[in-house]
Amino acid sequence: MERKKASDFPQELLDLFHLYVHGDIDRGTFLGRAGKFAVGGLTVGGILAMLAPNYAWAQQVPKDDKRIRAEYAVVPSPQGNGSIKGYLVRPADATAKVNAVVVIHENRGLNPYIEDVARRLGTVGYMAFAPDGLTSVGGYPGDDEKGAALFAKVDPQKMIEDFAASAAWVKARPDGTGKLGVVGFCFGGGIANTLAVRMPDLSAAVPFYGAPPAAADVPKIKAAILAHYAALDTRLTSTWPAYDAELAAAKIPHAGYIYANANHGFHNDTTPRYDEAAAKLAWGRTLEWFKTYL
Repeated sequence: MERKKASDFPQELLDLFHLYVHGDIDRGTFLGRAGKFAVGGLTVGGILAMLAPNYAWAQQVPKDDKRIRAEYAVVPSPQGNGSIKGYLVRPADATAKVNAVVVIHENRGLNPYIEDVARRLGTVGYMAFAPDGLTSVGGYPGDDEKGAALFAKVDPQKMIEDFAASAAWVKARPDGTGKLGVVGFCFGGGIANTLAVRMPDLSAAVPFYGAPPAAADVPKIKAAILAHYAALDTRLTSTWPAYDAELAAAKIPHAGYIYANANHGFHNDTTPRYDEAAAKLAWGRTLEWFKTYL
C-alpha cells in the first residue's frame, strides 16, 4: 500500500482515528462517523486500512543485524500477573557492562514497531528490554485491533506491576551497570512517568505524549525527565505547563518539547501520523538525554 502522510487526511479524521485507537469510541462508531470522508470511490473500510499500522514500514534495524544480539526473556512478576515476557536486545560487541533502557509500548502490546525501537537502542550501545503487557492474555497477537481488545482485559494495576518488575529485572542484570532509563510511547509514556515516581533509582525517563503523574507524586521523582508532545494532540499537550511547573518546583532536571503540526503518535513510523522531521528530532534529543543522564 502506498505510504500516506498525515497531510493527506483531514485533521478531523485523524482526530477521530485517535479516539478510536485509544478506546474512546468503538470500531462501529469510527466507521459511522468516518463515512462523510468516504468520497471518490473510497470506502470507510479503505480509510481505516490506510490509517492502520503497516509494520513493513517500521523496520529501521533488521532482526538479524550483526550489531546486536536479540532474544526473548521471561521475567518473574509476583506482584503482577506472575511473569511477563519481553524482548531483550544487547550490543553484540560489548566488552564491558552497559547501561539499560526499558521500552514501554502503546496500548496495543509489544508490536514490531516497539521491538524495532529496542533494536535501535541496541545499535547505539544500550541494553534494551521491551516488556509485553499482554503476556498474561497470550501476548501481542500480531494485529493491533486484536491487541487493543486484549489490552482491555488485563488488570491495569497488575500490568503496572509487570512493568515495574521488568524495570527492576533489567536494572539488576549482571551485564548491566545498574543505571537505568525508560522510554515510553502514548500509554507507555504514562508508564514512563509512573516508573519515575515509583523508582527512586531510575536515572532518566523519556515519555512520548504520555499522561503526567499526579501532582502530589511529582516530588517523588529522582529521574531526569524529557517529555515530548505533539502540538495537535491538544488534550495531552495541555497537561505539560502544569507538569513542567511541578518538576521545576521539585528541582527535578527536566525538559519538554512540543512539535509543531505533529499528531499524537508522530514517532510511530507505521502509520500516516508519523512525522519524520519531528520523530528524528525527538529521537536525537532522547539519545542525548540518555547520554547525559545514564
